[in-house]
Amino acid sequence: MSIPRTPSSPAPEIVCVGETMALITPVGAALTTAETATISLAGAESNVTAGIAFSGHRAAWASRLGADPLGDRIAAELSRRGVELWVERDTDAPTGVMFKDPGADGSSVYYYRRGSAAAAMAPGFLSAEHLAGVRIVHTTGITPALSDTCLRMVDQLFADARTAGAAVSFDVNDRRPLWSREHASATLARLADAADITFVGRDEAERIWGTVTPDEIRAFLPNCPLLVVKDGDVGATAFAHGAEPVFVPAPRVDVVEPVGAGDAFASGFLAATLEERPLDERLAAGHSAAARVLVTHADMPPID
Repeated sequence: MSIPRTPSSPAPEIVCVGETMALITPVGAALTTAETATISLAGAESNVTAGIAFSGHRAAWASRLGADPLGDRIAAELSRRGVELWVERDTDAPTGVMFKDPGADGSSVYYYRRGSAAAAMAPGFLSAEHLAGVRIVHTTGITPALSDTCLRMVDQLFADARTAGAAVSFDVNDRRPLWSREHASATLARLADAADITFVGRDEAERIWGTVTPDEIRAFLPNCPLLVVKDGDVGATAFAHGAEPVFVPAPRVDVVEPVGAGDAFASGFLAATLEERPLDERLAAGHSAAARVLVTHADMPPID
């Protein structure tokens, strides 16, 4: 099955590429004892896509899903949120699943995604012809960690996006269980420095690269034209070539759950980028989008 778009059909403004899984969360107890659970979805790139669609822009999510009920459920929810689906369905590989295990000291997560439909993405999954007219192509450091073919796909995606005239946006989004620190450090540094827009958390940069401050991260990634360093409830700094760094503090928020806030920040920033707003306004838009998610248990902004 091919991606459902021909070069003659109108292009969305942004395409976000990566895996979304079914998310199973036990109700009122840990996984070892819970008798009931909720089913939702979890995926960094689809979170970003949904946030951008929520802001009124045309946004597509590109990935692969199993030809199974969980894939149907993910596709239906994203469509309900106004996301355009560029999705292949796989009759042989399943939709990935993630379990959340709540505890007194926070939630643990368990992934069942090895051999998933999304892990079979390979170079050419999205060609330059498919991306014609798209303004931004966004992915994260999760995608190249899924498989060797996904890593090669991301490298090709960077090249094809630029051939199509699109800017490449990359969120480092290091996921420790997916690959070794050594492999992640080198690969994420290479991709982050090669993107046109890169998002990275100050804490994750310190964990994988040993860089402590936003200025040190900028020195480590000197070639990225627009680097955004997020520092939790402190704020975010944008480093653009030829300009002084721009810092915007984060607003005070009564945090319910932090999961999804980084994706929401990226969605707000990228939506403001599509609107060609100044850097300080883009950072403020990122903070506002993150705040909408921080005050809920959901990874996406509510639409009902």
